[in-house]
Amino acid sequence: MSKLNKTRLSKISAIILLIQLTGCASLGVQPWERDLLAKDAMALDSEGIDLGLDDHIYFSKEATSGGRAFAGGGCGCN
Repeated sequence: MSKLNKTRLSKISAIILLIQLTGCASLGVQPWERDLLAKDAMALDSEGIDLGLDDHIYFSKEATSGGRAFAGGGCGCN
């Protein structure tokens, strides 16, 4: 490779790297979106019927009750 090709390749590589680094800069919750996420309907436990069904499913599968917020199950393998 000639010196010109190496410098061109390094410039292109630097540009691609900068584009990749700035690609995720706009991820996250913006301040004006936080009011929507703070509503009661957005909570994971907002529906009582769904919670009852989830508890029934977890009890049927794991032979345990509660512990919905923790990882693992009733087998004691974690």
